[in-house]
Amino acid sequence: MERIELHFPAGEALPAQALAGVVGSGDLEVLYQPSAEKSLQVTVTSSVDGGRQRWQHLFERVGAARALPAGRLDINDFGATPGVARLRIEQVFEEAEHV
Repeated sequence: MERIELHFPAGEALPAQALAGVVGSGDLEVLYQPSAEKSLQVTVTSSVDGGRQRWQHLFERVGAARALPAGRLDINDFGATPGVARLRIEQVFEEAEHV
């Protein structure tokens, strides 16, 4: 098990908290909580060790496509592929936008 903490500059917080995904074989869950701080704090708990650089690059790609929202993102990963991880992150942001 590995625990990774990342911090990114962020824009406005989304209006609600949200959950996307389910922890299980080959998947992950993402929980978003809005915050007034101008940063996105990401905590990844993963069953796969050595993934810090992969997660860093993933959030850089997501941040290039959209403004990251201020808040806290907790990710519980059970070996999801980068494509599934990005999908769940985008899903949780979309869910939090549409209260």
